[in-house]
Amino acid sequence: MKPAGLKAYFDAHPEIRVAIFAGKGGLGKTTSSSSLAYYMATEKKCKTLLFSTDPQASLSDIFERNFFGRGVIEVIPNLFVVEIDADRRVAEYQASVKQKIRDMYGLDELPREIEEYVDSSSAEPSMYESATYDAMAELVAANEYDMYIFDMPPFGHGVRMVAMAEILSKWVEKITEARSQVAEYEQVAASLKGERAQEDAMMAELLDIRQRITTFTDLITNQKSTGFFMVLIPEQMAILDTDRALSMFSELGIQLSGLIVNQVYPPELIEQPNLSEFLRNRLEGQRPYLEEIARKFGERVLSVVPMYTREPKGLEMIARASADLMDCKVAI
Repeated sequence: MKPAGLKAYFDAHPEIRVAIFAGKGGLGKTTSSSSLAYYMATEKKCKTLLFSTDPQASLSDIFERNFFGRGVIEVIPNLFVVEIDADRRVAEYQASVKQKIRDMYGLDELPREIEEYVDSSSAEPSMYESATYDAMAELVAANEYDMYIFDMPPFGHGVRMVAMAEILSKWVEKITEARSQVAEYEQVAASLKGERAQEDAMMAELLDIRQRITTFTDLITNQKSTGFFMVLIPEQMAILDTDRALSMFSELGIQLSGLIVNQVYPPELIEQPNLSEFLRNRLEGQRPYLEEIARKFGERVLSVVPMYTREPKGLEMIARASADLMDCKVAI
């Protein structure tokens, strides 16, 4: 089976303006997202924003430039890159929460235990997820680019955010319903007037949190405008993880656009007379996994990207990887 490559997918879906690459760490999400961004900027002449939610500054690594926490940077014409500093964004969010508490209760200073509680929240993974996904939604809402490409952290984080949105929505609906019933009793409502002012402020904050999460959820589940891709390699654990992820995504209403198989040794190498034993073993070792990928995922596989003799870093290698991703030359 020889997939056509991502070019065929985007030619068939010209309305797609958001592309999200997900999967386990170290499989090639950054290479794939950077390769697509390079193609969109150079071949399609689209004003393209490449965004990383990875705290490891992976885009800085692959482009061999420092993007981390420096805002949007133009790499080549039409290709813009941004890596947010999630720590700084979380700190700004914590500062805003503290200020809201002070304003709500008319305090000059927060009690020490409340200050410590808010500060300790930075250790929660959900704080980093919220910070990065808020940034994603804000960038798309600003509508300054033709194409948005997101290099996601490991897929479990995104799944939690989508699940959280559904739970929080139901919770807010229940609270709102209960509040409406209480409001029917005028005497009770009048006696609670002072407390309700505080409750209303809390409700507004809760609704704001729900809105931010559902905005992110709407973004990644919109099949008309968003392409959702997963990257895997021909190894047993990667195949099992992909299979499980597909089931989780399906339950949460996320429809996969396609799979990219990365780090595949070109099969024609086996014909070389002086092929080393190491490469021969690698080729033969990948074969059963490639057959399993073809059997399990079939037409979901959109492209197969070969293993390179050196890491795909720098614009020259990104351009090469882009050509392989968009116009597949390797069969599985």
